[in-house]
Amino acid sequence: MNRGLYVAASGMIALQARQDQLSNDLANAATPGYKPDRTAQRAFGELLIRNVQADQGVGTMAASVRLEDQTTDLRAAPLRQTDEPLDLAVDGDGYFGVQTDAGVRYTRNGRFATGPNGTLVDQQGNAVLGKDGNPLRLKADGTVDRTSVGVFALTATTVTKIGDSNFSGTATGQATGQVRVGALEGSGVDAARTMVEMMASLRSYEAGQKAITTIDDTLGKAAQLGSIR
Repeated sequence: MNRGLYVAASGMIALQARQDQLSNDLANAATPGYKPDRTAQRAFGELLIRNVQADQGVGTMAASVRLEDQTTDLRAAPLRQTDEPLDLAVDGDGYFGVQTDAGVRYTRNGRFATGPNGTLVDQQGNAVLGKDGNPLRLKADGTVDRTSVGVFALTATTVTKIGDSNFSGTATGQATGQVRVGALEGSGVDAARTMVEMMASLRSYEAGQKAITTIDDTLGKAAQLGSIR
């Protein structure tokens, strides 16, 4: 089998994964507190090509391409004012804590609502945690006491993205970030840049398709010539 087929196919698989990641980022361009992902590609170790008859090196050839790593850009995005009393934002470092069925998760998405028994909940109905680690209750007038909202510091090496807006990690106490009421952190996605990257990725994918088609046509002609002979 022509090795070029494997190289082109592996490149297309890696590009498809990158295209999926970029599409998800673009779909969350308006999601408060969303953190975009980054994927890195890398070639497998190169093969040394040698002419055994002449006993001399010919050169090297890459075997295929693979996804090396996927990371999340955790940098804070600018805050925007909404004036909604249950919209919260972390100005600085730290994450809100929410109690889910799978355990405590952390988020920068502060679009909250009123839950059962006067508690503060996220869009999935998970209770938002206070500084004491318990579900946060609203004041009698239905507003939030920002000084009681938990803003948790996470060890950077343990932060793992869960879904689109939540993270798992190891909390080390309260962070230095301050809670702002009536504001939300914007999405970390640069929509224009992401669109450009999607177009470039699509062109590379189409180039891989063209390479496979060309190799397939060449092999077909070679097989026809062999049968004629």
